[in-house]
Amino acid sequence: MFLMNETTHRQFVSGQLKGWRGVVGRLGLGCISVGYGLAVGLRSIGYRQGWLKTAKVNVPVISVGNLTAGGTGKTPFAAFVAQWFREHETRVCFLSRGYGADPGAVNDEALVLNLVCPDVPHLQNPDRVAGAVTAILELETQLLILDDGFQHRRLARDLDIVLIDATNPWGYDALLPRGYLREPLAALRRASLIVLTRVDQIEPDERTAIHRRLKQTCPEVDVVEVSFPSRSLTNANQETTDWADLSPVTDNSTRSIAAFCGIGNPASFRQLIQSHGLNLPPHAFRVFPDHHKYTREDVESLRQWATNLNVSSIITTQKDLVKLEVAKLGTIPLWAAEITTEVQGGVLLLEKKFQAILKQIPPDEW
Repeated sequence: MFLMNETTHRQFVSGQLKGWRGVVGRLGLGCISVGYGLAVGLRSIGYRQGWLKTAKVNVPVISVGNLTAGGTGKTPFAAFVAQWFREHETRVCFLSRGYGADPGAVNDEALVLNLVCPDVPHLQNPDRVAGAVTAILELETQLLILDDGFQHRRLARDLDIVLIDATNPWGYDALLPRGYLREPLAALRRASLIVLTRVDQIEPDERTAIHRRLKQTCPEVDVVEVSFPSRSLTNANQETTDWADLSPVTDNSTRSIAAFCGIGNPASFRQLIQSHGLNLPPHAFRVFPDHHKYTREDVESLRQWATNLNVSSIITTQKDLVKLEVAKLGTIPLWAAEITTEVQGGVLLLEKKFQAILKQIPPDEW
């Protein structure tokens, strides 16, 4: 990111890198952020003044986006939204721009959504309006879910949901690239609903502090809390196993594991694994860049690494597994954590928001 890899960038913006190198690096990133902020501000003014136009389609649009770069849990939450409306007999379609996809292919997020929501089509098109028209005319879609849509304002939406990761809610309080904010915090005021994710991974006083700041920043916007628990694991052959099968048998007999991922928030994935009682020392956890495209060399490197560690299983994310498409690395089983969305606070509020959208669904003419 910005001529440095993600790990180095995080060390700079988080303040982990001390000394003159850290100071100079953060100063340089801060200078770039000024230009970025001016561009974001001018674009926002353009939409407010009507110089930049939005397009309205004749079916409801729900946007699921975020304010920061990196993983906030958009994919599992978008799946949760789609499944809710499918249970209410609504034809749904995902719309995304296809970030990181090769020409003629879909990206990793679409692959995961296709896996967990097989009855929901997914159109990837940098022109979201054109994608929406295609979904309505060709797929007779009744509801569009705009993935990663908060900053993509050309397509009007009926429910604008912004996800905030409770483990790093403010993106180090700076715009890209000095921090992780895509827009200033004040942009949250245009949201319809804020969803605070991974609330189970922070302390109660931290949660209170986040709510306090949200109340100061966007007092009119409602807040819902969710977590992303994992109750089972799956592999490339669609076989499943329980976390307990990987857990220590007794205090003196452990089934050691290794894990790796290429996602926006690797720390949350590591914490998820450890929440199931699995020991994961630093040398047994590898991190790749977000949206990493695995090569044969990567697979061989992972196989050799896990073999040298003499582990019994390897755990990754569904986002990584759908790109690897292997059930084992060498002779070692490879499992992916199946993630679900669980509403921790604001169930009735979320239900009310969804019911309001349901009332806008056009009559079924099939």
